[in-house]
Amino acid sequence: MSAFSNGDIFVGETLGTAALILLGGGVCAAVTLKKSKAFNAGWLAITFGWGFAVLIAAYMSAPKSGAHLNPAVTIALAVESGDWSKVPLYIGSQLFGAIIGATLVWVTYLGQFQANEDPTLGIFSTGPEIRNPIQNLLTEIIGTMVLCLGILTQGLNKGLGLSGTGILIVALTVVGIGLSLGGPTGYAINPARDLGPRIVHSLLPIPNKGGSDWSYAWIPVAGPLIGGLLAGGLYNLVF
Repeated sequence: MSAFSNGDIFVGETLGTAALILLGGGVCAAVTLKKSKAFNAGWLAITFGWGFAVLIAAYMSAPKSGAHLNPAVTIALAVESGDWSKVPLYIGSQLFGAIIGATLVWVTYLGQFQANEDPTLGIFSTGPEIRNPIQNLLTEIIGTMVLCLGILTQGLNKGLGLSGTGILIVALTVVGIGLSLGGPTGYAINPARDLGPRIVHSLLPIPNKGGSDWSYAWIPVAGPLIGGLLAGGLYNLVF
């Protein structure tokens, strides 16, 4: 799966995922919190904010770890290559980085959180507009398959792979998924992105923060993992 050392994988995935969640969660906080200058900027701001978050985080972590930043991507690459040896290290580092990033969002917007009057889970984690577990799960599977297949097939295009252009394409793919497929569930498409911040939300002393919706939490974990498995299998079958 990877020629990177264990230490480099830990540093790269932790740093990269922390940056991903800091910037991605940051745009959600900017749009959601009433004392923010970006309050009510809307869905376009969120989707492009997450796309730029992927772009910056991947550039930061690619030299160290290959910039997986997502357990579903790690799973898809493991299925494609047949090498599962470093999967636990990648996923553990990603979850740790996501927890750090979510905590930094809170620190950055501390004054706004202290003045908060509304539930804040949507800043940290995803939730469905219509709560239907089967539909919500399928939405996450489909969105994650698009992401993972977009990443896997880059190796078939000469000059892309893990290049600067390839990273840009992945970032734009995330924007496209958000715009086209993000409406039903908020497009977690990344178990660490959802679970790490949800843990942080449950622990932080945020006024009026509301619940952390643990009854839904399995969907943005299971859906992307299934999507990654299916994407890796489909890639091997088709390509």
